[in-house]
Amino acid sequence: MPTYQDIVDQLVADAQNIFGSDIYLQPDSQDYQWISAFASMIYDSFLASQAVYNSRGPATALGSGLDVVVGINGIQRQPAVASTCPVVVGGTPGAPITNGVAGDVNGNYWSLPSPTIIGSDGTVTVVATCQTPGAITANPGDINTIITPTLGWSSVTNTVAATVGSPAESDAQLRARQALSTAQASQSILEGLEGALAALSGVTRFKVYENDTSSTDANGVPAHSVCAVVEGGTPSAIAQAIYEHKGPGCGTYGTTTQSITDDYGVVTNINYDELEYVDVDVAITVKQLNGYTTDTTTAIQNAVSTYLSSVAIGTDIYISSIWGAAMTANPNASNPTFSVVSVQACVHGGTLGTTDIPVAFNQAARGNTSYITVVTQ
Repeated sequence: MPTYQDIVDQLVADAQNIFGSDIYLQPDSQDYQWISAFASMIYDSFLASQAVYNSRGPATALGSGLDVVVGINGIQRQPAVASTCPVVVGGTPGAPITNGVAGDVNGNYWSLPSPTIIGSDGTVTVVATCQTPGAITANPGDINTIITPTLGWSSVTNTVAATVGSPAESDAQLRARQALSTAQASQSILEGLEGALAALSGVTRFKVYENDTSSTDANGVPAHSVCAVVEGGTPSAIAQAIYEHKGPGCGTYGTTTQSITDDYGVVTNINYDELEYVDVDVAITVKQLNGYTTDTTTAIQNAVSTYLSSVAIGTDIYISSIWGAAMTANPNASNPTFSVVSVQACVHGGTLGTTDIPVAFNQAARGNTSYITVVTQ
């Protein structure tokens, strides 16, 4: 495909052939400006043609083109999921709250179910949904402001942390899931189960453990059983996928149980584990170098939080990996704005130290910038 400059040079040469080689076509001339505008339109057409060509396959398709291609595999891009959080609403017993909105300390708005009726004791607990989709965190006590004043509504607070949502699936994530989805028709039952879970709406992370031995394994999975650890999705859909792909005579293990009734009325209990989260406290000491600003501190917190939330299910948290994640906040590795002096971490509420943090097979780390402290020297 020609570059923009290639097109300009060709149009200049064509103009000289038509009007003579003595025609003035320097960048400050009107004719050259017209050629530049025309060349830009031609180049944009080439880019559009290239995008159409690349949209034929998942490896090179982008955006809506990729959405169309993966439909062949029976999957679609996972939409953004909003964070949710139980909140305690206080006020006059029996007072209704219509389209109520609460706010948190970070300026995010959380919608209450409508209507919300305050209970006879002056309180009611409901699940509020963040109006901003994505990974919005809210620690206990953060949601404490009434945004839509309503007669009879006097207070709102959250006593537990919010269940963090997720952004819309990126092209890279969708490509990876498309590659995995092709395993649904595989001869390996385990790969087929993984492919089925990957295709479920709302499922963001999962891991399937198989115990094909005759005794209980180290994770507590019984003999000849599978244990699926799943984040997101609906319990009924997850159980149905496991039931259809687990194989005859194979048991299921986990703390969540769903009953599946087959076409002959036989009821089978399907067990799996909902992903448990390990919140991590991190303390990072850095030495300020030339160019360090308060934005650098925020960048370090965001980089570490993103890393913690991306670690695979059942994978331990290593101090060295946190160190490496913090260093990615340097915009230019050859000219850094800070150096990391020390890193300490622990399970939230524990004692900070330099020991790696173990994570159980059915758990995954969860990043929270509020739990990440950066100390500068």
